[in-house]
Amino acid sequence: MNAMTGERIVTRDVADAARAVLRRHGRTFFFASHLLGSRHAARAAMLYAFCRHVDDLADEASDAQAARTALAGVSNALLTGRAADPWTVSILSLQASSSLGVAPALALVAGVSSDLDTVRVADEAGLLRYAYQVAGTVGLMMCAVLDVQDPRAHPFAIDLGIAMQMTNIARDVGEDARMGRRYLPASWIGEVQPEDIVAPDSLLQRKLRDATRRLLAHADRHYASAESGLGFLPARARLAILTAARTYRAIGDRIADNGYRSWDQRAAVGSTAKAGHAAKALLAFALSPRLHRRDATHDASLQIALSRPDHAHG
Repeated sequence: MNAMTGERIVTRDVADAARAVLRRHGRTFFFASHLLGSRHAARAAMLYAFCRHVDDLADEASDAQAARTALAGVSNALLTGRAADPWTVSILSLQASSSLGVAPALALVAGVSSDLDTVRVADEAGLLRYAYQVAGTVGLMMCAVLDVQDPRAHPFAIDLGIAMQMTNIARDVGEDARMGRRYLPASWIGEVQPEDIVAPDSLLQRKLRDATRRLLAHADRHYASAESGLGFLPARARLAILTAARTYRAIGDRIADNGYRSWDQRAAVGSTAKAGHAAKALLAFALSPRLHRRDATHDASLQIALSRPDHAHG
């Protein structure tokens, strides 16, 4: 039995496995996916599983060269339309049955591949470009799998992906440092090495707090922009994305409550709190006309660093 009409190369087993991946690794998004119709929920799960697969190829390979080879294989599969693994088969199926183009998926793979190099982000522009590659692209792909027809939705979807990635970076300062990566820009904290972040002295602790606060302020601006563009989405998708965004944004609130200390602890939002944010999102959805308007104008300054040709939205 196939997962859905028109996407016949994806079996029900693969669709169920994708749902399980989302449940296990993307609890916030799994929670919000219940608000989607069955077709869009299945598509969103397959997209998530593909993105997770790409991340795992980088993080779980025996060495960096093996990871680069595996990721190059995904890029080649996307370009040729021929794949063996179920997750890339799924994304090719979504491309065949929706407006999903190949460029965002290729940009995602390129962004994840860059994590295999020495990760020392230089400035805000570099941070924004990276966040676009690994997460803004996912916003674009979500528009396609949710059958969003209005292209005016795209920059707002990119903003949401960027905001969520900035939240991730703020939450994982210490975890990333233990992997040899520093995403906080040197223009904010200096040419600090990851090993210094793992056990920072008092001066560096202040710099890390200030940089994390600054990062979350950037994220908040992107979250606010994303909400202003929700009206371009179908109604059920609008509620699901609002719920996911508000719940994920709450991670930043938890980081703030922890004094912006992420080098030796990791903020999380529990199930009870998620339910509370979902209830508030539902109330806002019902009572806030601005969430349903389709006349928002995107603030281009939020994505000015993406204007270079090699970072076009595709």
